[in-house]
Amino acid sequence: MRKLVITVILITTFKLAFSQYPSPRQLFPGLFEAVQLSDIFPDNKTFVDSAPNRDPQLILKDFNEQKDKPGFDLKQFVYDNFTIPVSGTSLFKTDISLGVRKHIDTLWKVLYRKHDTVSKYSSLIQLPNDYIFPGGRFRETYYWDSYFTMLGLIESHQIQTVKNMIANFAFMIDKYGFIPNGTRTYYLTRSQPPFFSMMIDLLANIEGEQVYIKYQPELIKEYNFWMLGLNKLKPNQAYRNVVRLHDGEILNRYWDESDQPREESFKQDVEAAKKSKQKSTDFYRNIRAAAESGWDFSTRWMDTTGKLENIQTTFIIPVDLNCLIYHLEISIANTYKIQGINKQYALYFEKAQRRKKAILKYSWSEKNGWFMDYNWKLNQQTPVETLAGSYPLEFKIASNNQASKVASGIKTKFLKQGGLVTTLNRSGQQWDSPNAWAPLQYMAIDGLNNYNYKNLAKSIAEDWASSNIRVFNSTGKLMEKYNVIDTDVKAGGGEYPLQDGFGWTNGVLLNLLNKFRMDNL
Repeated sequence: MRKLVITVILITTFKLAFSQYPSPRQLFPGLFEAVQLSDIFPDNKTFVDSAPNRDPQLILKDFNEQKDKPGFDLKQFVYDNFTIPVSGTSLFKTDISLGVRKHIDTLWKVLYRKHDTVSKYSSLIQLPNDYIFPGGRFRETYYWDSYFTMLGLIESHQIQTVKNMIANFAFMIDKYGFIPNGTRTYYLTRSQPPFFSMMIDLLANIEGEQVYIKYQPELIKEYNFWMLGLNKLKPNQAYRNVVRLHDGEILNRYWDESDQPREESFKQDVEAAKKSKQKSTDFYRNIRAAAESGWDFSTRWMDTTGKLENIQTTFIIPVDLNCLIYHLEISIANTYKIQGINKQYALYFEKAQRRKKAILKYSWSEKNGWFMDYNWKLNQQTPVETLAGSYPLEFKIASNNQASKVASGIKTKFLKQGGLVTTLNRSGQQWDSPNAWAPLQYMAIDGLNNYNYKNLAKSIAEDWASSNIRVFNSTGKLMEKYNVIDTDVKAGGGEYPLQDGFGWTNGVLLNLLNKFRMDNL
């Protein structure tokens, strides 16, 4: 009975998150679609980030009265009634001569946002503390980005900013029942890779184990969000983020509560759905689930054709997601161990051990010598090798023999001139080859260090740092992603132009420069 009550409370809290805080599409029906399907803004995120200058109901009333009149100018109407956002880093000019370390120190100030500057009708979620945002078109806090940003903030001795950001995430867990993808109302239907427990590790390493006790309630609430609906599942069934496999094991997938086009990519989703043979609601759910993963988009989520219209994210159990939830289970267990509450410690520790066993059973491919994702609908591993296969090394889930094979695969398959490619496929999607991303470099490097492949880890770190600094010296910018094969060519793909700033690139670069003492670069 108690579990049923908790489930009802969680479902109610989650649904309230995106009903009580209306998104731009909910506020401006008709006007929203007209703007997003037009070419007023090349990037659909621009309009949903625009702040209404007055009561949305009055704006909508005027739109409905004027839209069919001769000479109505939709673009002018939008500019008259909304404050259009600008890039958070567009006005910043770099002095390359000062070097990349000074550049990053200065960027922390550029990417710093005061928490109390939210417009009344904006889609931006009000937070209790100041924070760092990624940069470019990403003008708000993002969940998994922030962990890697924190790595650099710690190197810069900005501990209070790290504490503020963690407190913001705890606030959102308490208010919404989970941490949204980003701090916008249109993100309140999904989360992102659950790095909150990793953030707590960072702070506990500085301030001691009492940090685990302080944030135990939020760690448990986040875990309950990811496990919501578990008790109603039979073998080969899924509900929201939870999957019960054919032998009864419990693992997780990505999921989004909405089956509509993403508001921030509305036109792209509508047009892509026309090419798909899936029901539009299924297609949109799969697109949104991939957005929750942070890997939007990659052949990782597609069938063997590698085409976006065949995306099947909700069929896939990602190895990295389950490693992160394993860490969350271990973290909760440890909060009880510190307090001497042995029964609850044993309960969560056993959950983690069962998950570890399932990860090894379903994700390890002896044939590939790699950790793969698993398609629970087809009861088989997916065919795409991705850098997510290094996560079991970061969380010490792999055996020494498995780690040896993963290290070999990293060296022979993924390591290129400028760092580690995300997948081995050249699809045109931004989370595929030849692109590389800071968070995946860090997780792979740290995982290799865990198993004493220190020379390989250092070599990758040096290649990645050199790529970052080479682009910085030629452009004065640190980018969201990098082309590590054709190193003279900018990274491409994706639904928007290459972004600079950039929170997680800055954080990982500074961490690696210090960890591997790369002052000669």
